[in-house]
Amino acid sequence: MQDVERIKPCYPLFCNDDYKVTLKHKREQFEENPGADKVAETFAWTTSLEYQELNFKREALTINPAKACQPLGAALCGLGFHKSLVYIHGSQGCVAYFRTYFNRHFKEPIAFIADSMTEDAAVFGGQKNVHEGLANASRLYGAEMITMSTTCIAEVIGDDLNAFINNAKSEGNLDKDFPVPYAHTPSFVGSHVTGWDNMEEGILRYFTLNEMEGKKPGSNGKINIVPGFETYLGNYRVIKRMLKEMEVDYTVLCDPEEILDTPADGEFRMYAGGTTIPEIKDAPNAITTFLLQPQTLEKTRKFVEGTWNQEVPKITIPMGVSGTDEFLMAVSQVTGKPIPDSLATERGRLVDMMTDSHAWLHGKKMAIYGDPDFVYGMVAFMLELGIEPTHIVCNNGSKRWAKTMDKLLASSPYGAQAKTYPGCDLWHLRSLCFTDKPDFLIGNSYGKFIQRDTLHKGKEFEVPLIRIGFPIFDRHHLHRMTTLGYEGAMTILTTLVNAVLERLDDETRQMGVTDYNHDLVR
Repeated sequence: MQDVERIKPCYPLFCNDDYKVTLKHKREQFEENPGADKVAETFAWTTSLEYQELNFKREALTINPAKACQPLGAALCGLGFHKSLVYIHGSQGCVAYFRTYFNRHFKEPIAFIADSMTEDAAVFGGQKNVHEGLANASRLYGAEMITMSTTCIAEVIGDDLNAFINNAKSEGNLDKDFPVPYAHTPSFVGSHVTGWDNMEEGILRYFTLNEMEGKKPGSNGKINIVPGFETYLGNYRVIKRMLKEMEVDYTVLCDPEEILDTPADGEFRMYAGGTTIPEIKDAPNAITTFLLQPQTLEKTRKFVEGTWNQEVPKITIPMGVSGTDEFLMAVSQVTGKPIPDSLATERGRLVDMMTDSHAWLHGKKMAIYGDPDFVYGMVAFMLELGIEPTHIVCNNGSKRWAKTMDKLLASSPYGAQAKTYPGCDLWHLRSLCFTDKPDFLIGNSYGKFIQRDTLHKGKEFEVPLIRIGFPIFDRHHLHRMTTLGYEGAMTILTTLVNAVLERLDDETRQMGVTDYNHDLVR
């Protein structure tokens, strides 16, 4: 099967005859396999309109929702602060899931602390775990702050983080001045974007709520940037670059760019970069705070407006031409800084690229899924490109999100046939791809199963996946891409149009049969 001279991965190893025989025996003897004919019959039924109607009547079951749980978002938020140690009050298994999720997406070691609640803590409460965990974590890892969130086991039994942290300090398990901002992040409500918002608000509240005396909006001449649940590292860089070109002073209130992209130079960095505590404390003195994913940062917005007394600009995510225009003009308006020629030139290059690719993208039908602000920004840019969105699925999208999307779609003739599906999952989307086939599917790695299923029905039914979103597990280095700003729009445009051209190549490779296109002139 294997030999030391040639070690094969599972593909093509499992294609060897001995493995085929082994797997065949396993299916026949242990899996109660209903037989190939029954499997084929059932598969065909799941591609029908009859099945789709039943599928959309589901109430008690979610299948591949294209979202993660609150504490995963809270953990990403905690990583974005200087020498911040992410501490999750819950079971070891849950925290291992968060670590591996980010390990696989960012291809980086991720340091999260768990206090490993087990059965006794589930019965008697997890305060003992918190006391021991905080004592060990604060002494061992050289952190300047610990950001604490919860998993469902802690939330179901009603553990109170504020009380536990204060008790740990009063009993000497933690220095009384050691900062431990926290957020309750129950896994069974909301999603990862909710958890990010909860943790961000918890950190801002911890360091500023009782220190507002003498604070005055505009006194430090800066603007604050709140990125939201952002997993494209290029987006942190492009926002900083555009603001520097405008000569605008800023603070990014959560900046995990460095810790999630450390160099391989022989030095292990448990901490790198991040927003400092003095920067957080100074944030209420900023002119205003920009929320880059405004539809999923409601709690942070309320705190900034209600406690810091800042008027948060009403913008959308800065994706595509109009979204980036809106952001830059808002920054210019509140700071008085003009938009420089360098950014105007960059915008012109993007428009030139859009013109170059228009013939290939115009009228293409694309389905999309993902988080609320991401999907909104992508659809807005798709409309600018002349792409026709078809099925727009957002499991963690609210009714308000759906109304915002419908208004956007109504603004363009390219959105006339699109339909939004808040609260739906990828199994719903699978049905839609069979009964109303789009040309392409845009989303994270989990969409590959829809592509495989549609291909299984026949090549003509295949819906190719274009990987943009989170998480991306099965491709490398896409997390370093940029999706925001004019630069990000260029990246997205390049990705989309080349996917279209690659598909055309795939369909015209038969010599003398389909290869009648001018293959080198596109």
